[in-house]
Amino acid sequence: MEKLQTKVLVIIQKISIESLYRNEVAMKRLVSVAEMKAIEQEADARGLSYAQMMENAGCGVAGALLALGQKYSWRSAVGLAGPGNNGGDTLVALEQLARAGWNVRAICVRRSREDELVNRLLMRNQKVLLIEDDPQEEKLRSFLENSHVLLDGLLGTGVRLPLKEEMAAVLRKTRAILDTLADELFVVAVDCPSGVDCDSGAAADECLKADLTLTMACVKQGLLKLPAFSLVGDLQVVDIGLPPDLPALEKVKRFIPEPAWVADRLPPRPLDAHKGTFGTALLVVGSVPYTGAAYLAAMAAYRVGAGLVTLALPAPLHAALAGHLPEATWLLLPHQDGFISAQAAEVIRQNLGHAAAMLIGCGFGLQKTTEQFLSTLLNGNLSLPPLVVDADGLKLLVRLPDWPKKLPAQTVLTPHPGEMAILTGLSKEEIQADRNAVAARYAEAWGHVVVLKGAFTVIAAPDGRVAVLPFATPALARAGTGDVLAGLIVGLRAQGMEAFEAAVAGAWIHAQAGLNALGAAETSAAVLASDLLQEIGGVLAELTIPDGVGA
Repeated sequence: MEKLQTKVLVIIQKISIESLYRNEVAMKRLVSVAEMKAIEQEADARGLSYAQMMENAGCGVAGALLALGQKYSWRSAVGLAGPGNNGGDTLVALEQLARAGWNVRAICVRRSREDELVNRLLMRNQKVLLIEDDPQEEKLRSFLENSHVLLDGLLGTGVRLPLKEEMAAVLRKTRAILDTLADELFVVAVDCPSGVDCDSGAAADECLKADLTLTMACVKQGLLKLPAFSLVGDLQVVDIGLPPDLPALEKVKRFIPEPAWVADRLPPRPLDAHKGTFGTALLVVGSVPYTGAAYLAAMAAYRVGAGLVTLALPAPLHAALAGHLPEATWLLLPHQDGFISAQAAEVIRQNLGHAAAMLIGCGFGLQKTTEQFLSTLLNGNLSLPPLVVDADGLKLLVRLPDWPKKLPAQTVLTPHPGEMAILTGLSKEEIQADRNAVAARYAEAWGHVVVLKGAFTVIAAPDGRVAVLPFATPALARAGTGDVLAGLIVGLRAQGMEAFEAAVAGAWIHAQAGLNALGAAETSAAVLASDLLQEIGGVLAELTIPDGVGA
């Protein structure tokens, strides 16, 4: 599973970086099934017929396979073609492959030989099997045995579970034969793996696990949910020719940020820069029990490019950390038993002058005196710098009446589901059942940017924009990784990035660093939060346009 997830993101990154060098900033929209249907209806009304969309989809699938076939010397394909649009896309793709000299075969379910798309294959002397004509499964086995690639176009995005027995039986028979073959077929899901609910991410037991999913025009939201994500393999979007100005398309503000999107928004680093160019990040963090949180957040802020990091923390932490953070400056705060005390608010007030952004909360603890500190700071009628609130800072916020109005506009809040439950009063189960909608709803209600952490981290802005990261790995399920994320975001905010863009970019860099650390450690069990710090530079390097590109 870990190898699969790493592979998915590497493929997405490679494609997008190449787009970046062509000065194209990619944005893959994330849609519900109903939204995709509305988009297609509008396109049809504008003159892009359903038939033409199918042709475009099939040609896109064939183009992807021809490129792979050239690389791996593939020359044969078999397609499972159901009665819907996915089956049509598959038959068009098979015909295009036949035109290119491939040997193709179609296994048709609830389609006849009089079907126009089936007939086009027959006219090219390609083999077609109607599944009802093969009760002993002899031709099904032969077709599979003599192919390099299997196109899964049996069922589409409108499927509802459980599957009808006819379709479930076809998938079971196909999978049983695949399990016995000496040479594995490369399985390509057309739009989605058959049997996946493209809204909820639920999946039928009979689903075929894809090596590659070629989804049409937009990513269906269920593909970035489990268990569906574990069946998708590499994920690519096929252009079906939609007009970019369709109202139904523009209405969708959910998207998957690509590396090109992140790179386009990172702050420039001019040759004549000085440390002030990249801002001062003030980190109000830490307590004696959680000394490491301060270190991880500060290092992340520096690694992502902040010009100066000032650590404001309980005085006893200085001796433990100073030797590990020689680049930092220090603001030693009054404390009570190693926790930030109420009197520290005045110290912070007196030292806000140079702060370009501020982080509060990592490693705070939940002591009453720290709660009083936060209350005094936020009730002080101060003009606070752009703010990021993480970890225990979020739990303490809830104790303050009308807390969203006490924060600077566009504060970035970074809860995991447990912290989101405390902030909202919802159960974790309610939050996890519809993460995208929950994050969007509360970002709008609070007027702040919400980073709902976890598998497929959701970043929501008050204006309705929602970014969903295509990352799910246990490598990030480790104490301290949230401190790294908070440090990345405040470091980007200190460099002048807007709140939503900094949150998305920080979360993307964080997740990719986690995957890179997983690759180095070879198992998620061995990845530590501090390992991510060593990977941040490599991730940033991948996002930087090489010298001479675009000249």
